[in-house]
Amino acid sequence: MRWKVKGFIEQGLYFHAPMVRWALENEGACSWRFLSELEAANRLSEKEKKVITFNRAQGVFAGYSISFKSVVPRSKGAIALTARDGLDQARVDQIWNDHGEQTLAINNIVHLRILTLPHDRLGRCLTKRQREVLDWVGDGKTTQDIAVLLGLTPATVEKHLRLARQALGVETTAQAVLKAALQNQMFVVGS
Repeated sequence: MRWKVKGFIEQGLYFHAPMVRWALENEGACSWRFLSELEAANRLSEKEKKVITFNRAQGVFAGYSISFKSVVPRSKGAIALTARDGLDQARVDQIWNDHGEQTLAINNIVHLRILTLPHDRLGRCLTKRQREVLDWVGDGKTTQDIAVLLGLTPATVEKHLRLARQALGVETTAQAVLKAALQNQMFVVGS
């Protein structure tokens, strides 16, 4: 299955995948019966037809797509649940009728958990002390307040804030607090 996904990504087919387009425009679950309906109505572009041809060549014929509620405007989460070989869409729809509610709930829970994991695409994670000082700044504390709370000098607090700004690639401490919060690198229980 890994090479199927790799081919899908390397060839850029996801840019033109009809179910990806559906996921970007909707929330919830959608049967891939939708593809057959688009195909029957001759409402697929040549690039979309190429995606479907690729999928079929890989043995991908049936499934469901789940599109998650967006938390921030510039990102979208979705998952394709691909049926195993030998299952047609009618059987997948029947399985969904029996277990779709639970499947959707489990996928939503996993998606929410993934959203809470610390991440940075460039691998620039903050140190424990950098997170700690940014947490305090986010709570409205001054450098002096943080120094007293942590038993540090104000210069040491400033050093940690400077290093946090550098690690996050931002210019101001306010930007660092915002970016670290969006990346789940601060206000993390047990961090």
